Amino acid sequence: MATTVVNDAEALPGTAIPVPGLRRHVLDLDDFTADEITATLDNAAAMRDVLERDVKKVPALRGRVIVTLFYEASTRTRISFEEAGKILSADVINMTASASSIEKGESLLNTGLTLQAMGVDVIVVRHPHAGAPHFLARNLKNVAVINAGDGAHAHPTQGLLDLCTARDHLSELAGRKIVIVGDVLHSRVARSAVWGFVKAGSQVVLSGPPTLMPDPFTQGGWGSAASSNGVANPLANVSVEPDLDAAIDDADLVMALRLQSERQQRGFFPSLREYIRRWQVNDARMARAKPDALLMHPGPMNEGIEVSSSLAHGERSLIEEQVTNGVAIRMALLYQLVGAAAVED
Repeated sequence: MATTVVNDAEALPGTAIPVPGLRRHVLDLDDFTADEITATLDNAAAMRDVLERDVKKVPALRGRVIVTLFYEASTRTRISFEEAGKILSADVINMTASASSIEKGESLLNTGLTLQAMGVDVIVVRHPHAGAPHFLARNLKNVAVINAGDGAHAHPTQGLLDLCTARDHLSELAGRKIVIVGDVLHSRVARSAVWGFVKAGSQVVLSGPPTLMPDPFTQGGWGSAASSNGVANPLANVSVEPDLDAAIDDADLVMALRLQSERQQRGFFPSLREYIRRWQVNDARMARAKPDALLMHPGPMNEGIEVSSSLAHGERSLIEEQVTNGVAIRMALLYQLVGAAAVED
């Protein structure tokens, strides 16, 4: 749900970072404007300055309460949100389904209402069911909601940190060729990354087993709503090339995806051996890309399957940098959501 700033906000104490106050919730990147994405990436770049200090602490969100509500396991996303909140001096409370009244049958709505009644400012939610963060956002009037991954639907903060990492090295994303390879069908990361790169002006090529591609991709799939009412489909410059050798030609950046085995049924591809042979990102395939082409992976990575070990730990790899940028992006978003006075449109 978008928001509009109603008064001038002060800069983050100890920095020159302005508070854009762009929205109430962060649910996906499909409703972000290009300007919002740019503002968030700019703020994340400034947040990295805070991360590089000897004392990584600013009082920007002192007195704010952030709850991470995770119904699925997580390492990078959860810890980075916790670190981001604590660096900004917020009180961060971690909550898991296995250690709460959720185990007793409490519904998502009642859990959200309980947290709202306790005066929580932000709920960061990861849920196995698509749409769960949207449901909370519709029903909680006084709490900001951040989607930390919902089913196979979306993972907007991962998409933003991928954009942040790519922009750092490519400078300009417009006109760049971005290849996303692997299990696109089940990947919430891929969906958000596609929206982000397209809105930044990139050309996105998807590659992988045809059984792991949204079908059809631009008609009735992710782009159907955007192409209604005569509005041009922003995903029209997304193409599908099952042959990775062809897809990777002249690529500026290659992003390998994790095989979502927990969301798959059997029969999506013949075997891991066949997958490795046809769709593993390795040195030989990266040689077909531009000489300075870069590699990313959202993690966790099945090393030796989606990406060869030599490439994963080589000079082209930005995988560890993605993790660092994840903290900065989440700092920027938390600050934008609760660090500025804003009202709903």
